[in-house]
Amino acid sequence: MLHEHPVEAAIAAQRVAARGELGLLHAGGRTRIDRLYQEGAAKIRMPRTTGDPFEAVLINTAGGLTGGDRLDWSISVGAAASATVTTQTCEKIYRAASGIARVGCRMSVGDGGRLAWLPQETIVFDNSAFRRTIEVDLAADAEALVVEATVLGRRAMGESVLQASFADRWRVRREGRLVHAEDFAIGPDAGKQLAAPPALGSASCVATVLVLAEDAERQLDAVRAIVGDAGGASAWTVAGSGKLLARLVADDSYRLRQRLIPLIELLNGRAGLPKVWTL
Repeated sequence: MLHEHPVEAAIAAQRVAARGELGLLHAGGRTRIDRLYQEGAAKIRMPRTTGDPFEAVLINTAGGLTGGDRLDWSISVGAAASATVTTQTCEKIYRAASGIARVGCRMSVGDGGRLAWLPQETIVFDNSAFRRTIEVDLAADAEALVVEATVLGRRAMGESVLQASFADRWRVRREGRLVHAEDFAIGPDAGKQLAAPPALGSASCVATVLVLAEDAERQLDAVRAIVGDAGGASAWTVAGSGKLLARLVADDSYRLRQRLIPLIELLNGRAGLPKVWTL
């Protein structure tokens, strides 16, 4: 009978299995915590604020993700509540010896509520494997701003992504009706696929910005002015829901942030940019 070497067994067991849940409600004239749950490497911290929106910072204490890791976030914003949710730093997706790193983000917003989902960039390394799922459920007059930015190799560090597997799946519903869906997947020959003109061409960074609000379309001209020629923006009404979608591409993360930051400041109203983004 073969026995597993104790060192090999310890290494095999080193996988992130983390979950963080935050439930918010509106009471006493402001947004307050209703539920807070943290498991494993998932931590949630709340900077001191004097009023709405409530601000929450998500932290992965593992310092990054690799094959076999799993991280799940659940954010619930109650009726009339308002929140901005961000991350302490960029999430790094490291080389995977085996398996896939998975992140699940589930969000819901009640009647008259608003959520700004503003994590800092996801940095993808060569030979990584990553799957992310974003699910948002909105009440009839809820609003949401959802932003995800991805850096496929940090050029300033001499990094590039040639072989990798990356998949991103978004599903957004209002009162149970699907109002936004997208699936993006590349790999394993990621470098060749991304270099194609219909993908990123010479760029290595991309950001998706989604606004779901009744008056989303009124921001379109201002959004296009910020996005410029390296990207695009459009607005529609889908199943009675106003929707604005913008994409930005850039050669490096610095140039991406030069446009992404003013775009967030525009679309997030008086809440502006989360404090941790400016550090």
